[in-house]
Amino acid sequence: MHSSFRRTAGGGAAGGRSSQKKSRTQTTISRFFCGGTAGNGAQSASVLGDDQQGRGKKRQKEADRRESLEKRAKLSHDVEESHEDPNEVGFSSSSIIKCKNRDERASTSKGSLSSSTLERLREFSCQADTESRAPDQSVKMEVEAPDMGYKQLKMEEDTEEESNHKKQGFNFSKFAKAGHSSAATATAAAAGGVTKKSPPEPAGPNRRTKSIYTPLEQQYMEIKEQYKDTLLCVECGYKYRFFGEDAEIAAKELNIFCHLDHNFMTASIPTHRLFVHVRRLVSQGYKVGVVKQTETTAIKASSANKSSLFTRQLSALYTKSTLVGEDVNPLLKLGDLEQAEDVVQDPPTSYLMCVSENWDKLSKELTVGLVVVQPSTGDVMLDCFKDNTSRSELEARVLKIQPVEILVPSDLSEPTERLLRTIALSSVQADDRIRIEKRESTQFEYPTAMMTVREFYTSRSTRTVKNCEKGSASFYLSLESPVICCLGPVIQYLTEFKLERVLLCPSSFRRLLSDSDHMVLSATTMKNLEIFCNQTTGSVKGSLLWVLDHTHTPFGKRLLKKWVSQPLKSASEILSRQEAVAEILSSESSVLPSIQALLNRLPDLERGLCSIYHKKCSTQEFYLLSSTLSRLGIEFQALIPAVQSQISSALLKSLLLDTPQLLSPAHNFLKVLNENAAKTGNKTELFADLTDFPVIEQRKDQIQNILSDIMEHRRELRLILRNPSLNYATVSGQEFLIEVKNSMSSVVPPDWVKINSTKVVGRYHSPFIVEKYRCLLQLREQLVIDSGQEWINFLQLFGEHYYILKKAVGHLATMDCFFSLAQVAKENNYCRPEVLEQERHIVIRDGRHPVIDMLMGEQDQYVPNDTELQGDGKRAMIVTGPNMGGKSSYIRQVALVTIMAQLGSFVPAREASIGMVDGIFTRMGASDNISRGRSTFMEELLEASEILSHATSRSLVILDELGRGTSTHDGIAIAYATLEFFIRDVKCLTLFVTHYPPLCELEKLYPLHVGNYHMAFLLNEPEIVGDEEEVQPEFITFLYQLTEGAAGRSYGLNVARLANIPESILRTAALKSKELEAIINSRRRAVKGLSEAWKITNREALLEWKK
Repeated sequence: MHSSFRRTAGGGAAGGRSSQKKSRTQTTISRFFCGGTAGNGAQSASVLGDDQQGRGKKRQKEADRRESLEKRAKLSHDVEESHEDPNEVGFSSSSIIKCKNRDERASTSKGSLSSSTLERLREFSCQADTESRAPDQSVKMEVEAPDMGYKQLKMEEDTEEESNHKKQGFNFSKFAKAGHSSAATATAAAAGGVTKKSPPEPAGPNRRTKSIYTPLEQQYMEIKEQYKDTLLCVECGYKYRFFGEDAEIAAKELNIFCHLDHNFMTASIPTHRLFVHVRRLVSQGYKVGVVKQTETTAIKASSANKSSLFTRQLSALYTKSTLVGEDVNPLLKLGDLEQAEDVVQDPPTSYLMCVSENWDKLSKELTVGLVVVQPSTGDVMLDCFKDNTSRSELEARVLKIQPVEILVPSDLSEPTERLLRTIALSSVQADDRIRIEKRESTQFEYPTAMMTVREFYTSRSTRTVKNCEKGSASFYLSLESPVICCLGPVIQYLTEFKLERVLLCPSSFRRLLSDSDHMVLSATTMKNLEIFCNQTTGSVKGSLLWVLDHTHTPFGKRLLKKWVSQPLKSASEILSRQEAVAEILSSESSVLPSIQALLNRLPDLERGLCSIYHKKCSTQEFYLLSSTLSRLGIEFQALIPAVQSQISSALLKSLLLDTPQLLSPAHNFLKVLNENAAKTGNKTELFADLTDFPVIEQRKDQIQNILSDIMEHRRELRLILRNPSLNYATVSGQEFLIEVKNSMSSVVPPDWVKINSTKVVGRYHSPFIVEKYRCLLQLREQLVIDSGQEWINFLQLFGEHYYILKKAVGHLATMDCFFSLAQVAKENNYCRPEVLEQERHIVIRDGRHPVIDMLMGEQDQYVPNDTELQGDGKRAMIVTGPNMGGKSSYIRQVALVTIMAQLGSFVPAREASIGMVDGIFTRMGASDNISRGRSTFMEELLEASEILSHATSRSLVILDELGRGTSTHDGIAIAYATLEFFIRDVKCLTLFVTHYPPLCELEKLYPLHVGNYHMAFLLNEPEIVGDEEEVQPEFITFLYQLTEGAAGRSYGLNVARLANIPESILRTAALKSKELEAIINSRRRAVKGLSEAWKITNREALLEWKK
C-alpha cells in the first residue's frame, strides 16, 4: 500500500518536478549500487545477477530506454529530497505525508529500478574505495538516448563530495549504531527483495551539508556533545525521539520498540505521555533532558531560513531531586497524577545533598560540610561537623535526611565513597536507590566555590533580597569554609536545571542538626529503633512514623517526619504542642472539625508554590493552587470570630488567626484569570482583563483587524460568484475556504488557489485570502509566544509572595500534624506525659511499645511494664531473662516513649514523667559489614565506641548484649568495663540487656545506682524417662513482665525447640548442657570450700571442715 501511494504521489507531482530536474545536479549511480563500500558493490552485483537470471529478455526499444532514464532521474530526485529534507518531521498534515513519502522512497529506492536499467548498466562496477582514484578523476557513463538528447551522466561532483566528507575532522561515530557490516547488506540483497540502507555507510552524503548525517541527526549530535551524561528526548512534531545509545536505554527501561533509522538506533514516545516516561527514567537513576522545538511553522515559513531545520534547544533537565516542571507534573485536576496507575509517584521527600571534605594535616581531623536542598519545596539546610574514620556522623545525617541524590567531588575519599555507595545500594529496588552525581573536584575547591557564591548573591537585585525578609547579600561570609565548598557546586548544579532561585533567600536557611535545639539520634539509633522503616522489609509499616502519621496533606506528612527525626529539647515548645493536641482532644468547639475538614483532599501546596516560584508551573496547576489558597483564606477568615472565643491553646490560636492574612495575596491573582482558559491550558485567553498585558492586547487587535478584512472580502466574493449568501467554510483545519459547485467552476478566476475538492464542490482561496491567511497564522503563533512570555512574567509577580504563602502553608502543615497526633492519642488511649527540663529521670507507669501495641490491634494482649530511672538514684537497669522473653522490646519501648514525649505527642502509658534527654544512643543486634571490612564484633565495638565518645549525663544509653561476638571471658570483660564506665563516669540513664550473670554483681558495687531486673517466666521441669535418665529441655512460658532480681539462666534450648530443631539434637544439647553445668557447679563448690578452709584458724574447725 505504501509503494502504491508513493507512485501516485510521485505521479501527481511529476509536472512540478520536471522544472526542478534541470537545475539539480545529476545523481551518482553509486548512490544506488555501492554506497562507497565493497559490500554494497557486492550487493549491486547480486541484484544484477538475479535480474539477469530471472528475466532473460531481449533488448528493449528506444522508448523503453527513455522511460527507464526518466525513472532513474525521478528516483535520484526523490533521494536528494530525502537527504535534503530540513525538517525531518512536519507540522501540518500535508507535510507529514510528504515526510512519509520521502522515507518510503529512500528506503525502497534500490528495489525500484527497472530491469531495463539494470541490464543496461550491469557492465559498470563501483569502486569501494574512493581514495584510490585520482583527485581529479571522474567516472563517466555513456548511454544512448537519441530521442531525449541524453548522451552521458557525469559523476565528477559526487566524487568531490566523497573526498570532502573524508576530510571532516570531528568524528561522531560514538553516537552512531556500529556493527552493521556491508556483507550483511549483500546477503540480504541476494536473498531477494528490497534492502535497507546500512547506517555506518549510508547511500551518500547530503549534497548541501556534505555529510552522511541528516540535519536532525547533526542537530542531535551537537546537543549531545554538550550533555554527554544525559538521556535526550528530542521533540519531533507529535512525538519525542531518542537516538543512539539513548534509544537503546529507553527501549530497555520503558519497554518500547527500538529500531534503526538512517545512522542511529531510534525510539519514540508520544508527546502526551512524556511525563510518564520521564518519571520512569528518572526513577531508575538517569538524568533526562527534554529538547523542544523553538520555532513554529507559520513564523518559520515567512522567515529567511524557511528551508532549514527547525531550531531545537534543551528546555529542561530532570533527576530524582529536580522533578519540578510542567513536563513532569501535568496536573489537570486534583488526583489525576495520583490515580494514574503507570505513573511513578513523587517520593515523600526529594532532597539533594552535597558533601565536601577537608582533611587538616596538622590536627589530623576530618571536617565535613553539607548543604541539603529540596528544590521542590524550597527547604535548604546547612551543616559542618567533625567526623571519624568510620564516617558515623555523615552516615547519621544521610540516614536522617534520606536524600534521593548526592553530589560529591570526583576525588572523594575512599572511605566516604564506600559509605555512600553502601547506603545507595542498600535498597533492592533501583527506583529507591540514591543517585550519586560526581562533579569536577575544582568546583569543590574553596576559591572556586567562594567565587561562585559571591557572584550568585551579589548579582541579585536589592529587590530580591528585600523580598527574602531578613536576607543579606553578604551572609555567606559567616559560613564555614566546608559549607562554602558545598554551596558553590550546589549553585552551579541547580543553575543547570533553572532551580537556583530556592537559594536566593538566606533567611530560609537553617542548620541541619542543632544540638542545642533537638535531641541527638544517631544513625544506629534510627535503624535500631525503627524510626522511619522496619528492619525486616524496609517499609514504613511497623515504624514509629507509621504509628504517628495520620496526616491528610503531603506537606503535613513531610513536617511530621521532621518532628519525628528531631525531637525538641525546649520544655516550653513541647508544652505548646501538647496543649494544642490536648485542645483538639478535649474541645467541643465546631471550629476544629471544620478546619480538619478543610485539610482533606488538598493538593500539595508546598510543591506547587515552589513550582510557581521556579516559573515552571502549568496554567492548570496554577489555577488549582491559587483557587485552593483563595478558598482557604476565605474559609479561615470566616472562622476568626469563633477561633477568638473558643480556642484556648496559644499556639493553635496564633496559627489560625495568622493564616487568613498570609493567604490574602492569592485572591488578587485568581481574579485576573479566565477559569475555562486556565483549566484547558489556553494561555492566549488566560487573562480576563488585558489592561496589564498590552502586548497581548495589541496582538489580538491585529488579529481582529485581519479577521475583519477577511470578512469584508466576502462582499467582493459574492459579486464574483453571484452568490449573495456565500459564507466561508472550514474543513480539516483549513479556514476561509470558498466553496464553488463543480458545475460553476467556469466562473472561478484563474488566479484562485484550489485547496481541495469533492465530487460536488471545489474549495478555493483567493489571492487576498492567501495573503491575509498567511499573516493571520503568523500573528496567531506570535500571540502564543507573547502569551507564554506574559505568563512567565505573571508567575514572576506571584513568586514575589512566595515566602509569605510558604509560611501560610507551613501553618496548615503544623495544624495537620496536631490533628494527626490527636487522632493517634485518641484511638490508642495515650496519656499526656510530663516533660521536665531540669530533671534527669524517666518514670513510666504501664508503658507499652507503640508499634507492637498497634500491630496487635484489638487483641489487647500487650503486657505493660513500668520503668523508673533516676539520674541521682538508680540510673542503670541490668535486664536479664530467657531468650525471646521480651527484653529488647522493653528497652525499645522506653526509648520510643521518650522520643514521642519530646516531639510533643501523647505516649502509650498510664502515666509518664520524662526529664529532658539530649540524645538516645543504642547498640543492638548482631550484623557484620563486609563491604566496609568489618566483622560482627568489630561493628559492636565501633558502635560502643561511638556511644562512649558522645553520651552525656543527660543521655539515654541502650546496650543490648554487648560483647557476645567474641569468647566468653573477653565478652564479659568488655561488657563489664563498659557498663561500669557508664555508671561511674558518664552517669547517664542506662538500660543494659545481657546474658552474662557476672555483670549482675555490679549491683553490689553500686547499690544506689544499679538495679537487676529480669523478664518473668514460668519453668516447667521435664519428667525423667527411663533408667538412663534421658534429659529433656525445659519448657518455658513467657510472662513478659519486668520483675526485680536477676535470672539465673537464659534457657536457650527452649528457643531451639520453638525453632523446630530436631528432637534428637535437643536431647543431646540438654544432656551436654547438664554436664557443663555440673562441671561449673563442682568448680564453684571447690573454690568455695577452699576459701572457707583458708579462713580456718584452729585444729578442731579444720577437722570439721575435712569431714
